[in-house]
Amino acid sequence: MRYVKWTVLAVLSLLVAGLLHYTLPQHDIVRIVGESTQRMDLGENEWFFAAPDAGTNTATAGSRDVKFINTIRQNNRPMVYRNEDTSWGWPPYFKVNSFDIQAQAADLNSTEAAPKWVMITHYGWRNQLFTIFPNAVRLRQVESGDITVIPWFNIAFFVIWGIILLMIRRMWLQFRERTIDPALEDVGDAWDQVDAHADAARDRAKGGFGRFTGWLRSWRSTPRR
Repeated sequence: MRYVKWTVLAVLSLLVAGLLHYTLPQHDIVRIVGESTQRMDLGENEWFFAAPDAGTNTATAGSRDVKFINTIRQNNRPMVYRNEDTSWGWPPYFKVNSFDIQAQAADLNSTEAAPKWVMITHYGWRNQLFTIFPNAVRLRQVESGDITVIPWFNIAFFVIWGIILLMIRRMWLQFRERTIDPALEDVGDAWDQVDAHADAARDRAKGGFGRFTGWLRSWRSTPRR
């Protein structure tokens, strides 16, 4: 059972870690080289795409136009982002300005000779096998490609949740100390009393049976005349 317990905890931890890594904002420093709109017939990968843009027709949710932003990273590797509204769905970025971001991306296009470095805030993963793209949430031009981005939101998120979990643990320990432990002690005392009564009754039964068998033995040992 110990191995089953740790296996379940490990699987749950991996699921939570994967969900947080997919959902929490990440920051990339890139150079935008183009943008496009492509018709996508979504299949199993539809889970990794947002809903259709706010205010558009959702009748053909599985097939729709998706806006993309094409970039080059600092290591000269390409990275493609989708640009979709999240509206009021999950994750809760409440993004409804995908067209404005697309226009901003077009304005920030640059070449390798005269680069414009842009910090793209996004969530999600890039997977070529399943045709999955991270969703760009915000664009901001930066001075150079060598800046260090400190993820303040993620730090605050984990600090706040750490405090909440510590408070929950403390409340649980106090609840167990004040309510559960005394109740378990009362149950244990009750069982001890039951065991004591049972032992006393067994001793009395043994004593009565012993006297009865002694009386029988006395009859056997009485000499005949």
